[in-house]
Amino acid sequence: MAEREIRLWGDPVLRSRCAPVTTFDASIDALARDLVDTARPEGRAAVAAPQIGVGLRAFGYDLDGRTGYVINPEIVEVGGELRDIDEGCLSVPGLFFPTPRYEFARVRGVDAANDPVEISGTEVFAQMLQHEVAHLDGQVYIQTLPKERRREAMKEIRAAAWFLKN
Repeated sequence: MAEREIRLWGDPVLRSRCAPVTTFDASIDALARDLVDTARPEGRAAVAAPQIGVGLRAFGYDLDGRTGYVINPEIVEVGGELRDIDEGCLSVPGLFFPTPRYEFARVRGVDAANDPVEISGTEVFAQMLQHEVAHLDGQVYIQTLPKERRREAMKEIRAAAWFLKN
């Protein structure tokens, strides 16, 4: 369908818990395709619906040779060590901070036809799954940082040229 514009830190849609998808029609199929198309450009890995201004529980991804989407995702399993991994976000462009993430994650949800979907991965793929589901709960990764790191991140966000445009 189309690559959509990314909402930036400060936009209220990024801080709101998304509603579950309850009607599976052509608009949900279009949303799923837009999410995947928006995740595809170089330097991206995934995008959650609120990042394109839609308050529904869905995300699309294009990472490690795997492309797809999940509607109404839930993290059903995490494992391995909780490690600090450098993380960025399309809604906080150009900034990366060590973020605590588990080495493994499994997500269950449905596709646009309301059929069950399950995806899992390790390392960067696991990081992406945790990051995107957090977006659907109204949380940007900056909010998960330890206090000192969060303070540093907020200072850098306020100094970023894109922040003044928001």
